[in-house]
Amino acid sequence: GREISIGGMAKGSGMIHHNLATMLALLVTDAPLTPTTLDRALRRAVGVSFNRISVDGDTSTNDTVLAMASGSAGGASLREAELEAFTLALTGLCVDLAKQIARDGEGATKLVEIQVTGAWSEEEAAAAGAAIATSPLSKTALFGNDPNWGRFLAAIGRSGATVDPFQVSLWLRTPGGQVQLVGQGEPLPFDAAALRRSLEQAAEVALIADLGVGSAEATCWTCDLSYRYIEINAEYHT
Repeated sequence: GREISIGGMAKGSGMIHHNLATMLALLVTDAPLTPTTLDRALRRAVGVSFNRISVDGDTSTNDTVLAMASGSAGGASLREAELEAFTLALTGLCVDLAKQIARDGEGATKLVEIQVTGAWSEEEAAAAGAAIATSPLSKTALFGNDPNWGRFLAAIGRSGATVDPFQVSLWLRTPGGQVQLVGQGEPLPFDAAALRRSLEQAAEVALIADLGVGSAEATCWTCDLSYRYIEINAEYHT
């Protein structure tokens, strides 16, 4: 029955990857929370948001996500159902900010969402998604509007995640619709020219991969790798 506000802002462009990124995120709320409770909620939120993005796979030493709670909303400290509702709202905000960072990556022309399902564990699903998110071949294919399923599967194959090569399936979704590229380990026929046209017009695309070994899933976000990214970083001098 209480109204709680949460706000946030984040900075990122290049050298963005979970572990240590050149990223700064500041979150504020008027919720009444103890430091321990807020820390626990923040760690849950960061685990499926800022720790699931990559612009270029490179890291720095400035990685910070800071949350502050003033308690000015009043009342007793959030607990149980209220705390869960707060944590879900905080997670939604962190996911939104994380996606904005990936969308605004250096030289990016596309935000890429990578949904991995059918994995043995959430950790393996995230590892498979991160492999695609950091694969130069996958990211340049997306910049070139090339639905090159071989590059995506190759990245998954080297990720360390358990994969059934006879069950793995792959889809590519654009605003024009969703197209299955691979089904149960077999490449499927699709209209490559039409899909390329959809990719050319898309500011956001999604790759969906089913590893065919379990029920766990995870979502990661990245961007394509363009000529502009190389130009920006080749011309940058300290």
